[in-house]
Amino acid sequence: MELTLLPTINSPADLKALAVDQLPVLADEIRWAICEQVKQTGGHLAPNLGVVELTIALHYVFDFGHDRLLFDVGHQCYPHKLLTGRAHLLDKLRQRGGMAGFPEPRESNFDLFSVGHAGTAISTAVGMARGDLLQGDACTAENPDGRRTVALIGDASIVNGVAMEGLNNAGTLDRQFLVVLNDNGMSIAKPQGAVAGYFDRIRLNSTYRSMKRTAKDLFKSIPGGEALRDMSHRFSEMAKEAVTEDNWFEKFGLLTVGPIDGHDIPTLVDMLCEVREFHYPMVLHVHTVKGKGYEFSEGDATTFHSPKPFRVDGCRVELKSSGRSFTAAYSDAMCDLMERDQSVTVCTAAMPDGTGVKQCLDRFPERSWDTGICESHAMDMMAGMAKTGLKPFFAVYSTFLQRAFDQAFQEVALQGLPVRLCLDRAGLVGGDGAVHHGFCDVSILSVFPGATLMAAMDEPSLRASLEFMRTYEQGLSCVRYPRDSVSERFAEECPPFEPGKARPLQVHDTPDAAVLGYGVMALSGVEAAEAIGADAKIDVYDARFAKPVDRDLIRSLIERNVPIITIEDHTVTGGFGSAVIAAAHDMGLDTRGITRMGLPEHWIYQGSRDEQLAEAGISVENITRVLRVVMDGKTVPVVITEPIKVTT
Repeated sequence: MELTLLPTINSPADLKALAVDQLPVLADEIRWAICEQVKQTGGHLAPNLGVVELTIALHYVFDFGHDRLLFDVGHQCYPHKLLTGRAHLLDKLRQRGGMAGFPEPRESNFDLFSVGHAGTAISTAVGMARGDLLQGDACTAENPDGRRTVALIGDASIVNGVAMEGLNNAGTLDRQFLVVLNDNGMSIAKPQGAVAGYFDRIRLNSTYRSMKRTAKDLFKSIPGGEALRDMSHRFSEMAKEAVTEDNWFEKFGLLTVGPIDGHDIPTLVDMLCEVREFHYPMVLHVHTVKGKGYEFSEGDATTFHSPKPFRVDGCRVELKSSGRSFTAAYSDAMCDLMERDQSVTVCTAAMPDGTGVKQCLDRFPERSWDTGICESHAMDMMAGMAKTGLKPFFAVYSTFLQRAFDQAFQEVALQGLPVRLCLDRAGLVGGDGAVHHGFCDVSILSVFPGATLMAAMDEPSLRASLEFMRTYEQGLSCVRYPRDSVSERFAEECPPFEPGKARPLQVHDTPDAAVLGYGVMALSGVEAAEAIGADAKIDVYDARFAKPVDRDLIRSLIERNVPIITIEDHTVTGGFGSAVIAAAHDMGLDTRGITRMGLPEHWIYQGSRDEQLAEAGISVENITRVLRVVMDGKTVPVVITEPIKVTT
């Protein structure tokens, strides 16, 4: 496609200079540019294709250099970025020096929060709306030129508990406040729950077809200024009749209009021009098609929600293969457990494909659940199942685990219930960047009495850890594993997991140093030892447990004066290495020979996983350097959180 309009858009001001009838052409160009780039680098495709017209209309009507725009599920932000001066970053999407895949204030003042978790936009928007009101900057009937606030929420994140809390407070605002509900009939996967069914019924309502005329007539009947406030009840009743007999949002005190067609730009512009002048909290319900514009993405929006690089050959779409993933390994292992043990159940929170639970849902639908975007509920539901004697497993991205910390504390750990957590995307996640790194699961779970924390280094160890968890009844247990391909280096049958026992990968009678690797970092330790070769004898252990750690091994190494290096794809603050130090201290041992390597206390942004490991100082190359320095008896920082520079 020849791009004629998109190259001329360097800011929303350029967009506003276009005629409305030119905007559909711009939408086609934006959609094409996004698709062509995601083919090369991967990224969130279907969510962005679905909001192109809606994003254009929002920027055409509002001034988000002055007004406030907050995104929920930030993976629908690509069109927004292209309209706000960042088209030159698109060719390095989700790479170093390129466009982040989520809103990122470091890139532009048009991005207010770096956000990748669902349900947050309404609450943060309420905070900004109240802040502007207190400082005299808000758009009100008395100050019509003040800052307007818009929260764009989509992919079924409206059902998230935090979103509900935000709606409850938004309805109390005495000023302009707009929630744009991007209702595409999807979450990351198929939306779940009663609220999803409610939106299905609204979309099928016959009044949807006449909403354009009804809404315009409705707004024409409302004068400006104080009269708007006086007529709010009438507005409410008319809007209700225009949509449904029982409008859900009005229970929160928000006036509601819609659904309207989210791909009809003239209608969107007309409607937004009207609601822009309404000084009252309200919801604009917009119906869009996820994956709009391409048959393959519209027909399979789940697969093309966030695909790997792909190639289109006529009617055939081929996704790039990068080897067997930990997620696929988990999926097969979980199904095997469910086949062997009828008391095993599993759930995920809106990530059936991303966590591998989709196969369980297909094979064991009576014992598998996708709860939708509600990690807190999922954790509590699993606690309830554990209380009845079942063996529940909760598959969740590490980055989303902290959203259920309170429930892991109160309803699981405090009760001593054996809920089993399977933490996908643990550690550094590559292109999704800082918003999705799983960097603190050990820190937040290790505080719980009775918790058992594990990491898998490959597929056999993942299977062995799940089998251990199946029979572990003393409390909360978890296993973490990365967004990566499984190694076949130690593909032989894996010895069973025993609480607090590491697995030796290579050992010597009189080692010069010992590497204790947590999870896949044990494999990096093996590579570093091999890089040194016959120059030294280096023991390498798959630590397996961060709680409890292998106290016998730690004592043996320290008493033999063997330097210890711990390596983890997790923050060193409260991580595996800290647990090793604490165990040694509790045994009255000298901890000065222990060096911790892990994620630094600064944010690591988008790029490849290898680039991120190098930045964190835990690449094989840097582990090799640290080993040489330690064995030379030179002074090494107790904590290595940056690539160590060795002078020769």
